[in-house]
Amino acid sequence: MNLPEDLQQLVLKLAREMDTLGLAAFETSSPVQLERPGAIEKPADLAPWIEHTMLKPQATSQDIVKLCNEAKQFGFHSVCVNPCFVQEARQELTGTNYSVISVIGFPLGATLTSVKVEETKEVIKLGADEVDMVIAIGPLKDKDYKKVYQDIRSVVVAASTIPVKVIIETALLEYEEKVAACLLAKRAGAAFVKTSTGFVHNGGAKKEDVSLMRAVVGNRIGVKAAGGIRDFNTACEMLKAGANRLGCSLSVHIVSSKVE
Repeated sequence: MNLPEDLQQLVLKLAREMDTLGLAAFETSSPVQLERPGAIEKPADLAPWIEHTMLKPQATSQDIVKLCNEAKQFGFHSVCVNPCFVQEARQELTGTNYSVISVIGFPLGATLTSVKVEETKEVIKLGADEVDMVIAIGPLKDKDYKKVYQDIRSVVVAASTIPVKVIIETALLEYEEKVAACLLAKRAGAAFVKTSTGFVHNGGAKKEDVSLMRAVVGNRIGVKAAGGIRDFNTACEMLKAGANRLGCSLSVHIVSSKVE
């Protein structure tokens, strides 16, 4: 992929820094669907690209059953739930093609790497098909690239062939930090980079960030846009900008909406 000159120079500079630190580049070991959607003509066409999400702290088991039933009804790609509800979601979706996704070190990313590793192993045992981990944001802002890389790599290794998405929380990062986060996730063998947790005020996905993330990681790994996607037009913008997946909690509203 041809990058703008300024971005190309920044990527090369950061890559040299990471090489100096001995941060080896690994290919993702996780088979994932990286197809990009064609023309989205109506809201219902978005369903296969949506990860139907319920991560509110007050969510109940009844909410998770409803989430799974909606995934089956509308044909969403998957459901995304907190670790405590992975087993319930897996039971609800057994015998279907819908995936269960869970979150690691959520929503701050400040958990110890060893805790992220154990959490990853546990949610996979309970039935998670994919995991979305939050990056170590503070160390990234400190430019402690080795610590951030090792944090991601440890989760990727623990997940084995289970795809790992790395949430970089774009709203809290400067331009260079976003580029560095994407490069570190890609080097560490992540299957996706993801914009946001959705827990930062005014910190949802922006099409400019999705475009930047896609430019940096290329076409070998996925990009997930999440946070603040509330309508058909915004969802389409994210896919056009380069997203492979959309994390949405208002999924039913989006695919059921009428577009003028």
